[in-house]
Amino acid sequence: MAFWFLFILLLGLATYLMVQHSVANITRTPVWLLWLVLMTPAFLLSGWTLIYGAKPPPPPGLIIWSLFVCTLLYWVLFHWGRRVPTDTQTEAESQAQASESQPTIQPTPEPIVRPIEPTEETQLRNCFPWSVYYVQNIEYRPQAVICRGQLRTKASNAYQQIKTNIEAQFGDRFLLIFQEGLNDKPFFVLVPNIQAAKERNTPRRDQERLTKPGLALLLLVATLLTTTLVGVEIAGVSLPPLWEIGSLFKVLSNPDILFKGLPYALGLMTILGIHELGHYLTAKFYKIRSTLPYFIPVPFFLGTFGAFIQMRSPIPNRKALFDISIAGPIAGFVITLPLLIWGLANSDVVAITEKTRLLNPDALNPKYSILLALLSKLALGSELTAKSALDLHPVAVAGFLGLIVTALNLMPVGQLDGGHIVHAMFGQRTAMVIGQIARVLLLLLALVREEFLVWAIILLFMPLIDEPALNDVSELDNKRDVWGLLAMALLIIIILPLPQAIANLLQI
Repeated sequence: MAFWFLFILLLGLATYLMVQHSVANITRTPVWLLWLVLMTPAFLLSGWTLIYGAKPPPPPGLIIWSLFVCTLLYWVLFHWGRRVPTDTQTEAESQAQASESQPTIQPTPEPIVRPIEPTEETQLRNCFPWSVYYVQNIEYRPQAVICRGQLRTKASNAYQQIKTNIEAQFGDRFLLIFQEGLNDKPFFVLVPNIQAAKERNTPRRDQERLTKPGLALLLLVATLLTTTLVGVEIAGVSLPPLWEIGSLFKVLSNPDILFKGLPYALGLMTILGIHELGHYLTAKFYKIRSTLPYFIPVPFFLGTFGAFIQMRSPIPNRKALFDISIAGPIAGFVITLPLLIWGLANSDVVAITEKTRLLNPDALNPKYSILLALLSKLALGSELTAKSALDLHPVAVAGFLGLIVTALNLMPVGQLDGGHIVHAMFGQRTAMVIGQIARVLLLLLALVREEFLVWAIILLFMPLIDEPALNDVSELDNKRDVWGLLAMALLIIIILPLPQAIANLLQI
């Protein structure tokens, strides 16, 4: 009981700091009120524990409805007090800051580093036709030129036409960025195109070394080895200490032992590889320079820390950001489904015991996840009952980890795939608010499901801000919005437990 209330205290402090850091400057709603709304579900759970003790679990309706109502109320209160500065206020603040920075005797000199010469300002203004984007103010920074004004046409058309004009006047000297403003007026930013300058001074053969296929192949083989060794233990074979050279050589020279670890290794690496190939191929479709997928081998835990690609050129717009981000989880999930169903069908049904946990492959309760429960019932039929747990086949372990990887990547926070998706759907500022809510909700879920605690702490320290696309203003079409909502629905049915009403219907 003491640990529970200590956890609530730490959760409350962390939540208050997150709210103050994330939204205090963009809404007039008091921070304490937003904090109180977010903490209400935790307070309800604490009250239940205080009255009834820790043994009887709280009703699912209490958790679900409190989370839903408090999330909706937080959203309403945030937008009710949202700060919308006027142009007059912005100009007055800029003038006040400028006057304070000027010395009393001599004027402020021009910055040493300036993106364009003063004589080029006329050329710059001519790039913004008044019927497309009426420029009202140009701000010069050492490494950027900020053009503020009034958008007079469709955002995508404006960006494309002004980009063409900038390239005609200045060549590839600048990257043109189109961003949302705090006053709901989008603005343009010109920044020096450092990548283009490097490419002009780099031999062609060196530019083509981006993918490094030799390194990718080496990491692939190393990860296949480490996941195979982990797969051998998952298959129930005890291995000698592998840090001893003799023991390691003995294991590697025995194909029968290694063969038992291949089902897990190939299943997991296929899921991770297809996930990253989804990102890679979509990035290539949008002509974004990116590396091949690189696996991360580790000789313990799961045998790998996953895989990744690196994109070396900016993302052109929110449409490309959405497509690249969602392609990985969808591709990984599509290959996960048949592997998981086959693995579940070949798994053993065992009795539920006190050792039954979410992350225990020898006694996994499928009701810990809505989707896992549905797939388990589909694969096992009447063998699965209300008192059943699963001793997972190695392929099912790989498929289950594929679900976890999909859910982790779909979390709408920062630079995770889910963070990119909500950024593309709703814009950068709204995505930060959604990410803040998601982090708090996961912390609250960790009160009930301790397996999510480490995950929640990781997300707590993950930055909410996401790198903008070049055209970060043009919105998505309805088809992509639907796909984004389906991705968030997939996240929910993976991480939430099976409601008892559905469990009774499925007889599990």
